[in-house]
Amino acid sequence: MFEKASRARKLLNDSSALVADFVSGKINDDGGFEDRSAKSDLYYTVFGLETLAALGVDRPADRLESYLRSFGRGESLDLVHLACLARCWASLTDRIPRDLSEPIARRIAEYRSADGGFANAPGSETGTVYASFLALGAHEDLAVRLPRADRLVETVEQRATACGGYGNEPGMAQGTTPVTAAAMIVLARLAVRVPETAVRWLLERRHESGGFVASESTPLPDLLSTATALHALNWSGARSGEFGEFREKSLDFVDSLWSGTGGFRGHWADDMLDCEYTFYGLLALGHLAE
Repeated sequence: MFEKASRARKLLNDSSALVADFVSGKINDDGGFEDRSAKSDLYYTVFGLETLAALGVDRPADRLESYLRSFGRGESLDLVHLACLARCWASLTDRIPRDLSEPIARRIAEYRSADGGFANAPGSETGTVYASFLALGAHEDLAVRLPRADRLVETVEQRATACGGYGNEPGMAQGTTPVTAAAMIVLARLAVRVPETAVRWLLERRHESGGFVASESTPLPDLLSTATALHALNWSGARSGEFGEFREKSLDFVDSLWSGTGGFRGHWADDMLDCEYTFYGLLALGHLAE
């Protein structure tokens, strides 16, 4: 994702500096990046770090390291923020303490569900695609082998819906674009062939005005769905450059969500700019630049 987001500079040109200034302005005094209420949050810190790195901008490593160390080994964190802690440390590649990887991985293991996946709560019977995606990425960031990866594949495959997409939990009638994208990436990362039905389902989520919609029943496109769909389709071999006229429409859609102050918003009705959607803006542009 970082590699693809870095290619957004081809399209941003001089506007890269505006984006960098916007994201740099979201760093709080404690070293974390602002969430939507201006408080430091590990989740938003991931996107802030990755955005600045993708733009080739130096990050305040000492302040960031101090912020990350305040979370120790993740004893108080939920699965989402444990995965974010792992990603943040991995982003500061030369600074991750050697004694942190295994303890954080053990904390993540507490969220393994009985069916072999991962869930948002410890002791769950069934896992979700999103939690499994986070757990897999965290193990890669920590350079720790994921035990019984085959069981993770099984739980993800069981979330496939009759229409070809993937639902986050068992028994869902409809899939969603971000979850389907996450499922496709998990399968691809674990060397499992992505079903053509999933690729077709994702391609069918393209909106006539550009971008991707979140589900079969969602009327308008959004940036999260667009960025994750493009990323998953790239992994599956359906490259964005083959989309023809739709590529130009997608570029127009992403551009419509950009602000002259340097940030991106999530959709047309969203007035808030933040680090998360700004990174997704770069990710989408990076794929569309190819």
